[in-house]
Amino acid sequence: MHFTKAKGILSPGNGMNLFRGCQHGCIYCDSRSRCYQMKHDFEDIEVKENAIELLEKALSGKRKKCMIATGAMTDPYIPLESALEHTKKALLLIEKHGFGLSIQTKSDRILRDIDLLDSINKKAKCVVSITLTTYNDRLCRILEPNVCVTSERIKALHKLKERGIPTVVWLSPLLPFINDTKENIQAILNACKAAGVYGVVFFGAGLTLREGNREYFYEKLDEYFPGLKEKYVSRYGDTYEILSPDNDRLSEIFHYNCERFGIVHDNDQLFSYFHEFPEKHTAMQLSMWDDLTL
Repeated sequence: MHFTKAKGILSPGNGMNLFRGCQHGCIYCDSRSRCYQMKHDFEDIEVKENAIELLEKALSGKRKKCMIATGAMTDPYIPLESALEHTKKALLLIEKHGFGLSIQTKSDRILRDIDLLDSINKKAKCVVSITLTTYNDRLCRILEPNVCVTSERIKALHKLKERGIPTVVWLSPLLPFINDTKENIQAILNACKAAGVYGVVFFGAGLTLREGNREYFYEKLDEYFPGLKEKYVSRYGDTYEILSPDNDRLSEIFHYNCERFGIVHDNDQLFSYFHEFPEKHTAMQLSMWDDLTL
């Protein structure tokens, strides 16, 4: 871990990353790609020490409430968060200023902040996204070794449901010849239905590989799935988007079951949902203004 001072904390689209790098060790992680120009080892977490100060200033200066998003590049609940409480401090500011939150994680550490998430959701809107890649906990420990297994994430989805906090699952990635099976998709969707998940983000059965994460992924294939790297190299070469040979059939299974279960499965609709600040909050603000002008 090392500290740095950031110049800003919110992107033009109101995305926020409090850390750079990750400790979860997922073998397929795109954030390892060299295109992101990380100048330190991926596991040497860069902590933006002035992030909370910058966020306070940014939120105080916004004239219009909106959704604040975090977790796209670095999981906000890496193990370091337990001691630093960087994410918790950011959530406190978001709650204090009445903004919405769209947060993505693989970790059940998010339950530490469930009261805050509940308060944000009641004041404005909070959407929690949790990634599920394989229903099999033993395989999960290989693919995502330093984070809680799938069964623990599913328990977290149920606890969030009990508090009325909407959830979305990211069913990604499905690695060719590893977890790209009908049984895996069906089991995850059954769990999503039981947990009352609002929607599932799905980009097809496959993953992305480019310089930086490809080498790490192949190293792990050699370690855990001997001979599979050669199959990837032969079939895909240096292709960026890697699709399962069974992608079409698996995609049909996915969409059919989401439709059957009443789970939103259109990515455009889901990404709009992540970014839409609720009208109820805007209406309440207008009502308060009308009362003041009487």
